[in-house]
Amino acid sequence: MVHAVHDLRQHAPLVQCITNQVVPQITANALLAAGAAPAMVDTPEEAADFAAIASGLLVNTGSPTAAQYSAMGEAVRGATAAHTPWVLDPVACGGPAARTEFSRDIVTRHPAAVRGNASEVIALDGGVEGGGGRGVDSTDEVDTALQAARSLAKRTDGVIAVSGPRDLIVSTTRASWLTSGDPMMQRVIGTGCSLGALTAAYLGAARTGSGGLTDHDAVLAAHAHVGAAGTLAARDHDGHRRGPGSFAVAWLDALDTVAEDPSVIPGLVSVEETTEETAG
Repeated sequence: MVHAVHDLRQHAPLVQCITNQVVPQITANALLAAGAAPAMVDTPEEAADFAAIASGLLVNTGSPTAAQYSAMGEAVRGATAAHTPWVLDPVACGGPAARTEFSRDIVTRHPAAVRGNASEVIALDGGVEGGGGRGVDSTDEVDTALQAARSLAKRTDGVIAVSGPRDLIVSTTRASWLTSGDPMMQRVIGTGCSLGALTAAYLGAARTGSGGLTDHDAVLAAHAHVGAAGTLAARDHDGHRRGPGSFAVAWLDALDTVAEDPSVIPGLVSVEETTEETAG
């Protein structure tokens, strides 16, 4: 994970974000704090061309318009042609019918990674257990999405990340359980959407760098970076818990702190690894 952070800072990947209208500034600031470069290019006329030159692409279905749906499709077309890794964040999949249909269709175009909560991942795989959650919030535990994550990993040949109190990252040969972060991250806007963008950044850096990092390693590193920053931001210098407003600012600062000194990550997160052949 430490090497992945160094790669990100060294290569400063350019990440195209087609995302939720509530979070563009937060997402852009998070990318900059971590060491990447944001580009909020979401017009259908430019999306494909820009995806071809970007290091990574985020497709987030948080508040789609007709134009955004078109731009997402065009961006994925451009990314696929240029071998740009792209990340699907299927926000509220399993809820609104149009959004669910779009997410289930576009995931067949082989994203490098999918990042969502348990309800979204279950719904994306075609299951009804999750029911899309409650708005953008999951109503399912991460453990219940394991089979759906495995299924999606096999179908896409990509990495499936399920966010929760303990994150699950699944690829065709590995399953990683990451414990990190703080519950306050669920009480401020943009941490999850920013994680999707940072996942695209880490994938872009891993494919550019010389460290031989797998896509699974890159996705795990993105989650560890965000979670470690959440742990750092949760308390002030006197050890008092922060409220949502001060936490949001402190989390942005902590993303930079972790990027400057990634050696702090192992002390702030824990990872349990299994191989998918023996995962049961």
